[in-house]
Amino acid sequence: MTQSSDPKPQDPIIPTRRDRLKPLELLGFSGVLAVFAGLIVLMASRSWVLALIFAVITFIASVMMVALVGLGKKPSDEDVEARKDLQKPDADWH
Repeated sequence: MTQSSDPKPQDPIIPTRRDRLKPLELLGFSGVLAVFAGLIVLMASRSWVLALIFAVITFIASVMMVALVGLGKKPSDEDVEARKDLQKPDADWH
């Protein structure tokens, strides 16, 4: 009963600028694909509504594909170490 139940203070993990901007890069890539698909459909059909529909569908599909490819890559060494820490319970977990 002499031990406190407060968790050990840990240093906050501060992501790098590249890590913070990565989601914006992926959304930008999907946006470029959507604009390209919308322009192709617009030039082929001259229908703004159809071009908008294709652009939105392309954006959603490309976001999903980028996310799935991102999930499939090998985790970094830092990620593996962090997961090891999460998998073992504390000494007084019960």
